[in-house]
Parts: sequence; C-alpha cells; structure tokens
Amino acid sequence: MMGFLSNLFRRQEPVLGEARARDAAALAAVHARAFRHGWSESEFERLLSEPHTVCHVARGNGGAGPIAGFVLSRRIDHEAEILMVAVSPSEQGRGLARQLVARHLGRLAAQGTKHVFLEVDEGNRPALSLYASAGFVEVGRRPRYYEGPGGAAAALIMRRNLD
Repeated sequence: MMGFLSNLFRRQEPVLGEARARDAAALAAVHARAFRHGWSESEFERLLSEPHTVCHVARGNGGAGPIAGFVLSRRIDHEAEILMVAVSPSEQGRGLARQLVARHLGRLAAQGTKHVFLEVDEGNRPALSLYASAGFVEVGRRPRYYEGPGGAAAALIMRRNLD
C-alpha cells in the first residue's frame, strides 16, 4: 500500500519536446517568472511562427503538466543564437536547464548548425556555469550592456562549435 501511495504522489520528471505555436502564452508566463522583463505572448507567437526559430520545452508531470522551462534560438545557415533559456523558479536547481540545452544543441547539430552563440550577463553565475558545462566559451564582451539594480553589467558573448 505504501508503495502505491508513494508512486501516486511521486513527482514525475518533465518530458522534453519541441514547442508548438499554441505554447506562446505558457512560454511568456515562464519567461515572466524567470526574468525581470518578460516577453509578451505576442512576441513568442511571432518567434514561434518564424521558420528559423527552434524551441524546446519541458512539460511537467510526465508531459501532462504545464511548461516548466524552455530554450529558444534562431538558426540561419550554419549558425544559431540562443535567445533565451528559462526555467520556472519552482523547477530551478534540478538540472532541467542542462537537459534542455543538451537536447536543443543536439537538434541544432542535426539541422546542420556548426556554431551556436549566446549572450549572458557577466554576473549570472548559474547561467555561466550552465553554459560552461555545455561547452560554451567566451569569445567577446559588450561592456555596460545589461542595466540592473546594481548598475550596468557586461554581456559575455559565448560560442560553442558543434562540428
């Protein structure tokens, strides 16, 4: 009986998959919870309708629940830029972003992408750790790019080669 109850209430792992156009509102909600300046539903609708956009999501509760996180990029020719990685605060610290990025990079490589770029706030230690573990290296910086409560921070430009 205890085994049945523990299985019943056990938290199921999120299921990773590709985003659909109807996910725009959920993506906007996750983004708003994860960042100070959230993107709107219409911005996500526009991005998801573009043929060069690649977006992977993690659906909670074994795939039956709400979107818990996502990674979104644009791909042109043999290059891609990761525009956003966001995970709901309640799901952070469990390795979900790492899983999403790995799945996403595999998909980009399968599409013929050779180089993936991104920008990250130099003070965002969790993101820097995530990207370093995924094989990204710093290739440049944009001073005073991000405005925040503590003043302006540089954006680090990072790249990962997939070939």
